[in-house]
Amino acid sequence: MTSFGQFLMLMVLTQPATPCIVRLHGNGYVHYGGEVVGSITTDKPKIKSLSVVVPAYNEASRIGATLERLGAYLQEEVETPELLVVDDGSSDNTVEVVESYKDQIPFLQIIELDPNRGKGGAVCAGVMASTQDMVLFSDADLSTPIEDVVLLLNALDEKTPIAIGSRGLKESRLEIRQPFYREMMGRTFNRIVRMLLGITIRDTQCGFKLFRKESARALFGAQKIQGFAFDVEILYRAYLAEFPVAEVAVTWRNDERSSVRPIRDAARMFREVVHIRNLVRKDKKKGCLLALPNEVAQ
Repeated sequence: MTSFGQFLMLMVLTQPATPCIVRLHGNGYVHYGGEVVGSITTDKPKIKSLSVVVPAYNEASRIGATLERLGAYLQEEVETPELLVVDDGSSDNTVEVVESYKDQIPFLQIIELDPNRGKGGAVCAGVMASTQDMVLFSDADLSTPIEDVVLLLNALDEKTPIAIGSRGLKESRLEIRQPFYREMMGRTFNRIVRMLLGITIRDTQCGFKLFRKESARALFGAQKIQGFAFDVEILYRAYLAEFPVAEVAVTWRNDERSSVRPIRDAARMFREVVHIRNLVRKDKKKGCLLALPNEVAQ
C-alpha cells in the first residue's frame, strides 16, 4: 500500500459481512452479501402507536414549522401519537415556542434539559421518556421528511427491531445534497467506523431512526456518549447484541442551518469512535452491554 487512504479503503472493502445488517434495495431486503431475504410493500400501513423524539438546541426560528408538519402528520396517520421535543438547554426562546403549540397539538410534550448535554443526551432523554410501542427520533430540520417513517415501519418485523434511514445507498434520494467537503468527511467517518467496529452500515449518522420500544430502552438505557457520535454507540451495542438492523434508503434534503460544525465535530467524532469501541467492549465483558428491564425507568 502506498498511502493510508489506500490502506483504509482496502480495510473497508475486506470487512466481513455481518448477518445483522439488512439493506433495503428496490422491493426487497438484501443482505450485505447479496442474498435476497424477503420482500416488502410500500403501501401505507395503519400506524397504531408512535412516539417521535425531536432534539432541539436553539431552534426557535424553525421549530414552529417542524411542529406544524409533525403534528399534522401524526394526527392524521397515527392512532395513538406522541411528540416529544427535548430542549437541550437552549439560550433562545425554543421552549416558549414549543409551549405555544400545546393547545394545537394535544399529544405534544416538552422535556427541558439544563445544562446542555449534547445531542446524544437529548435523544436519550426523549427515548427513555417515550411511551408508545415504536419510537422514532428525527432531527429538528426534518432533512428526512416524516412521511418516510412508513419505509422504516415496513422494514420492521418480529426479528428486526431497528430500522435506520440511510443516505448511503444507491436508492437514497438526495434531493438537496450536502456540500462536497461534508459528504467526503461523512464517507471517511463511516469508513473509519466500519474499519474499527466491524459494522457494515453505510450511514450511521442520518438523523432518522426507528426502534421497537423494548430494544430502544435496552440500548438507550445503557448509552453513555452524550455528543454527536451517540448513533455509533447505539448501533455498536445493537451489533454486539446481535439485534438485526434494517438500513433503509430515505429522502434527504440538506439544511444549511445545521448546527453540526464539520471540522470541530468530525475531529471529536473520530476520537470518540475509538472511545466507543473500548467502552462498549468493556461493558460487554462486564455483562452490561444492554440495560436490564429493572434498570430502565418505566
